[in-house]
Amino acid sequence: MRFRILLLLGIISPLSLLFAQTGKTYQVKSPDGKINITVAAGTSVNWSVRHEDTEVILPSEISITLDNGEILGKNAVVKKSVATATRGIFTTPIYKKDTVQDNYNQLTFNFKGDYGLIFRAYDDGVAYRFFTQKKGEITIVNEEANFNFKDDDKAFMPFVNGYRNKDKFNTSFEAQYDHVNLSAIKKDTLAFLPILVDVGSPKKAVILEADLQDYPGMYLTPGNGNNLHGVFAKYPTEEFINRINYVVKSRANYIAKTAGTRSFPWRVVVISTEDKQLADNDMMQRLAEPSRVPDISWIKPGKVAWDWWNDWNISHVDFRAGINVPTYKYYIDFAAANKLEYIIIDEGWSDDWDLNKSKLDVQQLVDYGKQKNVGVILWSTWYAITRDADALFTKFSQMGVKGFKIDFLDRDDQKMVSSVYDLAGKAADHHMLLDYHGMYKPSGLQRTYPNVINCEGVLGMEYMKWDGENKPGYEVSIPFIRMMAGPMDYTPGAMRNATKDAYRSINSNPMSQGTRSHQLAMYTIFEAPLQMLSDNPTTYMREQESTDFIAAVPTTFDATLALDGKVGDFVSMARRKGTTWYAGIMTNWDPREITMDLSFLGDGNYKAIIFEDGINANRDATDYIRKVITVTSKDKLTIKMAAGGGWAARFEKE
Repeated sequence: MRFRILLLLGIISPLSLLFAQTGKTYQVKSPDGKINITVAAGTSVNWSVRHEDTEVILPSEISITLDNGEILGKNAVVKKSVATATRGIFTTPIYKKDTVQDNYNQLTFNFKGDYGLIFRAYDDGVAYRFFTQKKGEITIVNEEANFNFKDDDKAFMPFVNGYRNKDKFNTSFEAQYDHVNLSAIKKDTLAFLPILVDVGSPKKAVILEADLQDYPGMYLTPGNGNNLHGVFAKYPTEEFINRINYVVKSRANYIAKTAGTRSFPWRVVVISTEDKQLADNDMMQRLAEPSRVPDISWIKPGKVAWDWWNDWNISHVDFRAGINVPTYKYYIDFAAANKLEYIIIDEGWSDDWDLNKSKLDVQQLVDYGKQKNVGVILWSTWYAITRDADALFTKFSQMGVKGFKIDFLDRDDQKMVSSVYDLAGKAADHHMLLDYHGMYKPSGLQRTYPNVINCEGVLGMEYMKWDGENKPGYEVSIPFIRMMAGPMDYTPGAMRNATKDAYRSINSNPMSQGTRSHQLAMYTIFEAPLQMLSDNPTTYMREQESTDFIAAVPTTFDATLALDGKVGDFVSMARRKGTTWYAGIMTNWDPREITMDLSFLGDGNYKAIIFEDGINANRDATDYIRKVITVTSKDKLTIKMAAGGGWAARFEKE
């Protein structure tokens, strides 16, 4: 349900409370009046943002440059400005809640030259986007997107690293957060979105983009003063295969060739007064294009028994484990026994460049899984699936395969972004799910194509196989930053848990940093409609108490509450499915004691199944206590966590 009220400037008297216009300066305020966007249009277009008494964004110039020399935003002549207010709600069936409130005030400019700008003010942030109304095709040389800050604020910045073929725009979008002052950011470095800036404790600003379609993704780099500004990959003109990557050899002198009549991606700043607000934010859903899939009844979220992280290391069997039929039947049996919806057959089942060259009897496994009510998802490189996507989706959907995990995209130039949407549409036509890996942040993609049931774009647990960097600190940062862009395939579920001193990176028998309860809490805290069980079935069967708990946590919910948290320190979340509540808490390497207020529970008694750090978890991170107690909404629980610890619970209404 949605309704829209059109407010014409100068006609409705209460308008001055929402919008004001003085000469070439315009304003739009959030519904609660706390956020104010000021737009100045003249020789250039500048925008600025204030939250109450805090200057979040100082006047910042924005424009788009075309190849004919025209600069949209220079010498801007306003032909018309229209103010509107929207108060609405829409349903979100494959999400962390069942409905999203969509309340904002909007100011739309039409400029001389067949282009315009839309500015929106929400109670929790702001957004703007360009649109053009030109004939034929246009070529965009560059976009100027500036974010000027008043002070030398500290920011959480994920910097681009691990270039492919020495091209800084060929990257996996996986990085720890550098917590640095704006002045300390090195020139010419690139950070990928989202990034978080502390604009005056406790207020935070998170920069994102939304509805990224047929256009390159935005990176941020430092300018003069306390400035961050957008950088965009040029269009690729020559590419070649480098192992299983398809990398760029040369790029054009423009960032996009696109339709002359279109809307461009939203530039977004989410503003919080408490960190916990960032862990439950719906901006990407609000700004994304609504679903293009008319019937989504076939889209089935769920959990997955996954092979690659645990290196197929099952044991106590009478066959040699590996990429073979007996091994995957074992995974299917495990999934069926624990009511998991899927298994993934990862890298190795086929030729990396030709999916028609199979090394495994996939049909036999699909048929076996069907008998057990377990679906099969196949891994593919982006290059392999795009060689003939229509034919491959047709072939494998007819076999009964439920979807593809598409890997090694590793770019977000215009060509790759367009391909992501094209593949999503073709997969939907064949009722196939997609899980994008080696992927940029989703930016609303999951609303437009709900069959894209997860995306990576995160420094996931796979890095525990070879990298010893601080994971608990990162794991309590991403719910406030990366997860704001949409779901993330972090791939939790490690049963070999280690303290900071005991951790070792072991590729074939990997362990995690932090406690067992820390891992269990991820299943509630991390948003993932398709969620992995990353360890091997043999280990899960040996740790059946933990497995039972994981298997019972849904992957989509009816309600979400961010209870408490501080970016980089800890996070506390609760989510509801039906009448059952699920809660999780994680801390960094600091031991922590917090109080959880259970007032979010409904009336009556609840049976609480709780996993908490054991008394010796500081020495042996696998140590936990499982207990069952009865609670009500009037109760408060005191929760103690070890270093790298956690707490997880399920509250069943009695």
